[in-house]
Amino acid sequence: MSRSASSSSSSLKRGVALGLGVLAIGGLAWFFMRGQGGAADQPAVNPWNAPVPVRVVPAEAGKLALRLRAIGTVTPMAAVTVRSRVDGELLKVAFEEGQMVQKGALLAEIDPSLYRVRLAQAEGQQLQNKAQLKNAESELARYQTLFAQDSIARQQVDTQEALVNQLRGTIKADQAQVDDARLQLQWTRIEAPIAGRLGLRRVDPGNLVSTGDTEGLVTITQMRPISVVFTIPEHQLGEVRQELRAGHALTVEARDRDDRLSLAQGVLRTVDNQIDVATGTVKLKAEFANGDEALFPNQFVNIRLDVRRVDAAVTIPLDAVQFGSKGSYVYVISEGKAHIRPLKLGAGDGDRVVVEQGLQAGEQVVLEGLDRLRDGRQVIVVEADAAAPGLPGHGAPAAAAGG
Repeated sequence: MSRSASSSSSSLKRGVALGLGVLAIGGLAWFFMRGQGGAADQPAVNPWNAPVPVRVVPAEAGKLALRLRAIGTVTPMAAVTVRSRVDGELLKVAFEEGQMVQKGALLAEIDPSLYRVRLAQAEGQQLQNKAQLKNAESELARYQTLFAQDSIARQQVDTQEALVNQLRGTIKADQAQVDDARLQLQWTRIEAPIAGRLGLRRVDPGNLVSTGDTEGLVTITQMRPISVVFTIPEHQLGEVRQELRAGHALTVEARDRDDRLSLAQGVLRTVDNQIDVATGTVKLKAEFANGDEALFPNQFVNIRLDVRRVDAAVTIPLDAVQFGSKGSYVYVISEGKAHIRPLKLGAGDGDRVVVEQGLQAGEQVVLEGLDRLRDGRQVIVVEADAAAPGLPGHGAPAAAAGG
């Protein structure tokens, strides 16, 4: 047999084997599909339509301290940039950077030589004019005696009297010059205008300073007491003003940036006289004794303002409240389904909020498992211990919660 005939026979065998394999696979597939034909005719179950596991809490009735939360900035009651009032060479710096100083403490000295000379010059001019005045007054007394004896004309007396008045005016001007020169000399000693903590020195001894220097020598910041400026929304202003008008002292707590550590306790002092139309907020200022200097100027703090206590209020956790285009709402559980309930909220204490309208005490609101809820969705209420691992947002995927 030739080589070409043998090759054709092998190809034919391989083709027949491949065809039989395809028919066998198709038969097996048809068999399994026929056995599951009843199930295939039914629609597949969508896991997203399954009941959602949720954890609920009841709306509670009872007492609640209304507390407003805000963000504030520590602001000193007074801050001064110490500048020189006279020009001259800085001879001495009498302070250490960062130290606490009392009002009137010596901070620096400027070369006083020039101002001592000016004071001596003004005092010398004053003595010269005083001598002239004394002589003019003696002449006037003599002229008045001679006029009484009808020995001189009235015009001489009037002229001498005018000279005396002129010299008296000159003496007053001289006294002003002396006072000014003495004041300039006094200003060569730079003293602390307020009590507080000093900043970094900005000028070293030996430099020339002038009254036009804008940076100054050093800054002083009052640390005790100190204030915190913060803002609240304008709709909360009414409650605060009502308490202030009643003469109640509102307690303010300052907490650290992470809102974990309480730094100081203070008292609300004043409310700004206008609302910021751009933000819809109003500024408030609280005062803190700051004896331990826990509050530092320009420090960022979290503020909790205690407004008043409500004896009978319906409250819910703030985490249960949702916010939409039509306002705030919660999901209320009724007959195994979640329903949207619009609310009118009042003030809160940070963790709980007062419900003024829309909810009754005892109604169950959804706290966890809110991610997949919609109005009318069926739910499965689970206990707190079982809810944490399986609810969306607590470490488990949403699909697993739906299964």
